[in-house]
Amino acid sequence: MAISTLEAVVVLDCPEPGKLADFYARLLGGTVEGEGDWVEVVFAPDGTVVKRLAFQQAPGHVPPKWPSAEHSQQFHLDFYVPRAQREEAEHEALALGAELLDGDDDGGKRDFRVYRDPAGHPFCLCYR
Repeated sequence: MAISTLEAVVVLDCPEPGKLADFYARLLGGTVEGEGDWVEVVFAPDGTVVKRLAFQQAPGHVPPKWPSAEHSQQFHLDFYVPRAQREEAEHEALALGAELLDGDDDGGKRDFRVYRDPAGHPFCLCYR
């Protein structure tokens, strides 16, 4: 029997929760809720299942470095886009403030590219 339920899928520490929430809401199509030191992006793509990505203010936040053993990423987020839309998705992510960290997709053989969000967290755009 489960002891608890999972409510916030992931909580990211960051210096400015509202700004980072806005980045992910625009990247993923969610709605920003809250303000101050805790902000969430809410997703309900099918109208019934609600998913959340939360952002918590962390004064003195030190972003991970990718790749680095000394400043480990701890985790990363994977987001999926159709393979035919990968260039468009990358262009839009970069326009929102993402930074490309590893775009070498081995001539189209590799199914992802690695980016950094505006607060320094790595994420991947993965292609299906």
